[in-house]
Amino acid sequence: MDNTVNDLSAYRFGTRILDLSRPQVMGIVNVTPDSFSDGGTLYEARKLSVDQALERARQMVKDGATIIDVGGESTRPGAAVVSVQEELDRVLPVVERLNAELDVVISVDTSAPEVISGVAGLGAGLINDVRALGREGALEAAAATGLPVCVMHMQGSPATMQDAPHYDDVLDDVSYFLQQRIRACNDAGIASDRIILDPGFGFGKTVEHNLRLLNNMRQLHRFGMPLLVGTSRKSMIDHVLHRPVDQRLAGTLATVAIGVQQGGQIFRVHDVRETVDVVRMTEAILNEGRIDND
Repeated sequence: MDNTVNDLSAYRFGTRILDLSRPQVMGIVNVTPDSFSDGGTLYEARKLSVDQALERARQMVKDGATIIDVGGESTRPGAAVVSVQEELDRVLPVVERLNAELDVVISVDTSAPEVISGVAGLGAGLINDVRALGREGALEAAAATGLPVCVMHMQGSPATMQDAPHYDDVLDDVSYFLQQRIRACNDAGIASDRIILDPGFGFGKTVEHNLRLLNNMRQLHRFGMPLLVGTSRKSMIDHVLHRPVDQRLAGTLATVAIGVQQGGQIFRVHDVRETVDVVRMTEAILNEGRIDND
């Protein structure tokens, strides 16, 4: 495996291109009624409002997000199982509307082959799968789209992942898992330059596991692929600061600053404006002021 990240200055997400040689901010738009942090906020009378989803995404783009991540299935522990049709009904209209009205990369957080195939034709630029394309047919569906994919490490399933997670060494075990998924992607026809890696903060890990991963995340650059960091409002912050979900911004921003220092490329967050400020300020410090402010 490579020891450095490949050239990321013109990374293609479908029809759009981003410079991943600098950190980018991904705004979260959950079109679910039960996500752990913001579930149900885009619903009116128990019905999803595509208009509200569009306005939230529009504000995130205005605040500096270059990617919007649309998710139609909650993966929090104990979340209700969502049928494929229900996920399609939630996600497809939002993706289509965002693509028509916003100049932004659209990521879709899904594990379902049917959703992967469906969003590709509506303007999605990234498939973001917490199950690392592990469902039957997901690898083949993702390969057929030609889009980049983000594969994430998770020990167990969303229903069981926090039941006493254990590792011989979390860094080694996560690295080994990601290496195996890279090979599976390659075997399915997904080239390495279309793969983004997510260590899976909060997915089958104790707070100690999460903090060790974050503090040593740079080691995952041995694969030569971009890294996605998803720590926003997660319970690891509560374990350290003892804050409820709606009071975890400061803790989240601390993890983002360390993530930038560790070489993360994409930061998946709920609070875009504050995150963009922290990313740019951390960049300026690391580069001692030699930075483009555009």
